[in-house]
Amino acid sequence: MSEITYIRGDATVPSGKGVKVIAHVCNDLGGWGRGFVLALSRRWPEPEKAYRAWHRGRANNDFGLGATQLVRVERYIWVANMIGQRGTRTGSKGVPVRYEAIDTALGNLADEVIELGASVHMPRIGCGLAGGKWSRVEPLIKERLVGRGIAVTVYDHGEDGS
Repeated sequence: MSEITYIRGDATVPSGKGVKVIAHVCNDLGGWGRGFVLALSRRWPEPEKAYRAWHRGRANNDFGLGATQLVRVERYIWVANMIGQRGTRTGSKGVPVRYEAIDTALGNLADEVIELGASVHMPRIGCGLAGGKWSRVEPLIKERLVGRGIAVTVYDHGEDGS
């Protein structure tokens, strides 16, 4: 089984050839405005527009923890909005990250990525504002994506590895 490739760089500028999917974690409140999503919105308006419309229409669609929405932003680049955090703040129920939801979303993503013949590119999902631990997220990526033969590149942005 292949491993995850780690590089220093910007996940909104995925490296390599072929179809690429940029995967990231969103909250279940419809909030888009802090963290990695800002970098996405600087490059393309479509992921935010699609996420907000998905949230607005949630009474009649699959929006919720574990759901995945693929948004095409360029001919060979897609963005995967994955609902993997409950709310946006750490409180009495702990940090917002929901590992089970990330696991489900990655499973959904794998089916889509295989169909597209794509590779997956991401920051350390669920480990920024969501408060997750990479030691819990990485095995999910290995099982759901790498284990199915999908090439995954994780981008560390900045000097401190975040």
